[in-house]
Amino acid sequence: MTRRILIVDDEQDILALLRYNLQREGYEVQAAIDGRQAIEQARGLPDLILLDILMPEMDGFEVARRLKQGSTTSRIPVLFLTARAGEIDEVVGLELGAEDYIVKPVSMPKLLARIRAVFRRLEGPPVIGSGVIRLGPIEIDTASYVVRVDAHEVPFTKKEFDLLAQLASRSGSVLTREALLDSVWGNDIHIIDRTVDVHIRRIREKLGKHADIIETVKGVGYRARS
Repeated sequence: MTRRILIVDDEQDILALLRYNLQREGYEVQAAIDGRQAIEQARGLPDLILLDILMPEMDGFEVARRLKQGSTTSRIPVLFLTARAGEIDEVVGLELGAEDYIVKPVSMPKLLARIRAVFRRLEGPPVIGSGVIRLGPIEIDTASYVVRVDAHEVPFTKKEFDLLAQLASRSGSVLTREALLDSVWGNDIHIIDRTVDVHIRRIREKLGKHADIIETVKGVGYRARS
């Protein structure tokens, strides 16, 4: 199956360069030059979105926020590809649900490797096999990638789902950040420890009044309480 990638960038030379190289790799490519076009084209559910931040109409942060709030678009993996290199910007991007945050300029081989890494994770089997894991009022269906809280389905990105499933499948055990990085992100891309913290924060927000079921073990990592 040919993967379809949506590129969102207001610089035509960057769009042309990315389109050329992605098509050479066998991907189907769409392009949007501003945030509103991005939202519109995302309704077609591309397999991945490469998203700039500084754009007219609507910046990339707002685009990502709206996509992650949508019932159908929330699971589209987003990779920020931007010239904004600040640590705060990276944290904000990850908190919004991005799979990765890549700073321009980036070599094309490195960018393609990061894209392939995302698709490998998406194609991989559920992290703890097929079945349903129950953690108090939380039900985690590893066959369909659905999370229900108090019997209501709550949208999770794949990374959030995998982290929650890893913790729930070993309820009562402390998992270090390094162990979670290795099991969920693998060792094929460089991800900082803070990434785990950002994703755990988003998971807790989605668990609402049950957020404390994910416990922080200071200086070590995280534990799901049964």
